Amino acid sequence: MKGICLLDGGVGQEIYKRAQKTAHPLWSTKVMMDRPDIVKEVHKDFMKAGARIITINSYACTPTRLERDGEVDWFERLQRQALNIALEARDDLGSQAEDVQIAGCLPPLAGSYEPDARPFAELKHEYEQIVALQAPVVDLFLIETISTVKEAQAAVEAALETDRATCLGLNLSDEQPNTLRSGESIAEALAAISAYPLAGLMFNCSLPETIGEGLKALRHLDIPYGGYANGFASVDLLKIGGTVDALSARKDLHEDTYADHVMSWIHRGATMVGGCCEISPSYIDHLRNRIEKEGYTIQPLN
Repeated sequence: MKGICLLDGGVGQEIYKRAQKTAHPLWSTKVMMDRPDIVKEVHKDFMKAGARIITINSYACTPTRLERDGEVDWFERLQRQALNIALEARDDLGSQAEDVQIAGCLPPLAGSYEPDARPFAELKHEYEQIVALQAPVVDLFLIETISTVKEAQAAVEAALETDRATCLGLNLSDEQPNTLRSGESIAEALAAISAYPLAGLMFNCSLPETIGEGLKALRHLDIPYGGYANGFASVDLLKIGGTVDALSARKDLHEDTYADHVMSWIHRGATMVGGCCEISPSYIDHLRNRIEKEGYTIQPLN
């Protein structure tokens, strides 16, 4: 019986929506500063729904984003706050969450969906700063929504300087599903990262249709692979430094529809699945039920 690693859903977007506050460039980080209780409840709801990996709420807590949209001096405090809230949420659930793994978050440093043109060494150094704070606490690293090969290599190399398992999530173009948003092909990306001992490779924060197409290129891999999609109609209107209220959710992507997409990935070999922006705990709960109903087991990352 195949084991499936079920990740959480769109933590940051769920936090933002529950807060019902004016959108801010720091997104769910701003909510965490004002209402940490919301962050904890979102983590708990995803675990109750069946997620066995939860990612800390630090997506917007990079030095680059804080320098632009807040104060860079907040970096260490916010990273530690995100870590502590995730730990507390898991502890609050006791035996219900005893097998849940906490993933550190290595996101795009400047913002989503736009390639970062800075030199490799500069990118890697910033990722190393994040890794240094998260590594003593997290069970693994999740590098996510990465749009270029250079950024992927910088983040992976920083994470692999620790003994933590490292999973990589690449971001595909919804217009050209066989390429990253940088225009680099999936084949180029796979060649560039082939020597790294990754614990898993996924595509994330693209349309589910895009991810389904992209996963065809991963069938030959001998490591766990999969995907977690967003529920946005399009991400084209979101620019670096902008706010997420520029985006709208799809009206046609209901829980059962999303589960249909993900189950099709599993049927083709995917073993790591979850959700990204707009995929709420109810979606993960629905997906968990479908996975178990079809005879698969849900397990943490080995």
